[in-house]
Amino acid sequence: MNIKLPEKRVVGAKQSLKAIKSGNAKIVYVADDADPKIINPIVEACQQTGVELVHIETMQRLGALCGIDVGAAAACVVND
Repeated sequence: MNIKLPEKRVVGAKQSLKAIKSGNAKIVYVADDADPKIINPIVEACQQTGVELVHIETMQRLGALCGIDVGAAAACVVND
């Protein structure tokens, strides 16, 4: 998988959850190796709101997709 997330995105669990709850998230990405306490609320919010959820293997891989040098538990593409 060789993708890069678009410029209109937020990175991090808190910001992603905020975007989902505000109706601003289009696609949400979560790292499968992240702490379940962190990503479970995001997964549940996606299920409740119908936002597409994509699982990425590792936090390091998700961070790289976002163009950052550290791991990320969650990220999302937001509406313009």
